[in-house]
Amino acid sequence: MSDTRNQSSSAAPAANTMWGGRFAVGPDEAMERINASIDFDRRFYREDIAASQAHAAMLVAQGIISAEDGDAIHRGLEQVLQEIESGTFAFSAALEDIHMNVEARLAELIGTPAGRLHTARSRNDQVATDFRLWLRGAVDALDAQVRDLQAALIGQAEAEAATIMPGYTHLQAAQPVTFGHHLLAYVEMLGRDRGRLTDCRKRINESPLGAAALAGTSFPIDRHATAAALRFERPLANSLDAVSARDFAIEFLAAGSILAVHLSRLAEELVLWCSQGFAFVTLSDAFTTGSSIMPQKKNPDAAELVRGKAGRVIGALTTLLVVIKGLPMAYGKDMQEDKEPVFEAADTLGLCLLAMTGMIRDLKADRAAMAAACSSGFLTATDLADWLVRAAGLPFREAHHVTGRLVKLAEDGGCDLADLSLEQMQAVDGRITDDVFSVLTVERATASRSSFGGTAPAQVRAAATQARERFL
Repeated sequence: MSDTRNQSSSAAPAANTMWGGRFAVGPDEAMERINASIDFDRRFYREDIAASQAHAAMLVAQGIISAEDGDAIHRGLEQVLQEIESGTFAFSAALEDIHMNVEARLAELIGTPAGRLHTARSRNDQVATDFRLWLRGAVDALDAQVRDLQAALIGQAEAEAATIMPGYTHLQAAQPVTFGHHLLAYVEMLGRDRGRLTDCRKRINESPLGAAALAGTSFPIDRHATAAALRFERPLANSLDAVSARDFAIEFLAAGSILAVHLSRLAEELVLWCSQGFAFVTLSDAFTTGSSIMPQKKNPDAAELVRGKAGRVIGALTTLLVVIKGLPMAYGKDMQEDKEPVFEAADTLGLCLLAMTGMIRDLKADRAAMAAACSSGFLTATDLADWLVRAAGLPFREAHHVTGRLVKLAEDGGCDLADLSLEQMQAVDGRITDDVFSVLTVERATASRSSFGGTAPAQVRAAATQARERFL
């Protein structure tokens, strides 16, 4: 039997022209496949071309290359950009990555001047620059999408500021709240998500360009000029750090994971709320699906998928942490594995935000169903205990005990607290007066919670107005 492995390696492939004279033969087919990243890093093409133009302009300004070569490089890169965006550019896996694909095409277009573009830089600082530029744009896009979701939530909160529903702890009915108040909680959570993305962006926005392979360069470059041209805040201060750091990507995935968890929690509530057990909301047909066998079904698939896709984002964070954790300075090919998790996380978050914003924008609250749900669970028990403290002078722990006995009495009688007679209540504690009934409706209980951040309708309306000013 022939040995196909030996056959595969016996034919010596041609040397890669990008490597110069060091290698007598080119890579094995398996090596070419595992080494290539063009299938995913082609997404960097705009950033790669912009960074190359900034680098070439700096080389001209510093007298490192001629103005004529700089002009040729700029024009050639513009043509490469046009070809990629028009779909006529032929990407090659043999050229490994977006950097070599662009450079090779540039050489075909302008000849010798193309070879001067890579002066005073390396693919190590080149890819780190492209990655930061791309991720900076991704953060800006996600921030705008989170803002849109906040706007949808605030709009619904304003419309439902006085809609009373049960508030839950342990998924057990606890106290009455307004639906608007509940939705505004997610506005605050998303606000912190935007804060994390903003903080992350600050650390993304530093330029590695000019750090070269790891040690800087002997050419008299101006790293501040290229940083300014690419709208970076500053160049990174240490060349080793510039090419080896991926904490900016890890930080993005960490912030993205928290955002994904918040979206998942909201999605889970939508799934619960539109189930027959709750029936608090109706999702639009645009974000639900039917069943192939049960014609009555209207499934909250978009919400379920948002809930499920959180795992992808969290998985991306874990992937990159594991890739980076054992790497010494400075660059290792392992770092090629940094891009796909970030791309997938950014894409997933963007899609989930689109779906969630649509669901929130279109949902209809069933106010009658929410009101009906408030009739069980003894939602005003805390208000009764507070009344005993205020009106009867009981210490809260004693009031808590008395209220618990009254809840048990109502539970045994199959009624709510407000349905107990004054005589029944006074049999438990003689200090109770008929004024107690003033606090035993969910409307009054909700309206009484007017402290800052509380659920009273007036407070919710004020909070929604403030949220518009803070976030939109």
